[in-house]
Amino acid sequence: MRAPCAEVVRHGQTQRAGFFGSSEVALTDLGRQQLWEAAGDRRWEVIFTSPRRRCAEFAEALADRLGIRSCTDARLAEMHFGDWEGRTAAELMASDAEALTRFWHNPVHHPPPGAESLGQLRARVLSFWSELATHGRDLPLVLTHGGPIRILLAAQRGIPLDRLLEIEVAHAVL
Repeated sequence: MRAPCAEVVRHGQTQRAGFFGSSEVALTDLGRQQLWEAAGDRRWEVIFTSPRRRCAEFAEALADRLGIRSCTDARLAEMHFGDWEGRTAAELMASDAEALTRFWHNPVHHPPPGAESLGQLRARVLSFWSELATHGRDLPLVLTHGGPIRILLAAQRGIPLDRLLEIEVAHAVL
């Protein structure tokens, strides 16, 4: 797969931390500031963003400032965490510590109940990335989440999916 020429950034700090894959959670003031600082004076030609508001709202504001297009793509959304959606790690440690620990040790074989699998996440993110490689000459910014960025880094570095959670992805870092 040919790697596209693009810059990728994770959304900034959110108002709640936890398993908020398909759930909506807003950025904090700090989270917005982090993204504006990451953007600096860079000049992209198009922005591709996850539909989640923690990405899409900033993408629209940045696109307005730069006078460029912002394109929403559902393939850039975070993993859906099933029964764990909207819950924090502390809540899960209190109610199902064993399942959470198994997930952290091997997310491929011990996904959250009812969740999207890492294989499904990988397929949709790499589908977007493959399509982006044929996008053309525009220099894009891709605004997404920790899960999709881990998938891209794992594919680039040859890291197996069962080690995905070992990859650190900070907020608002290009």
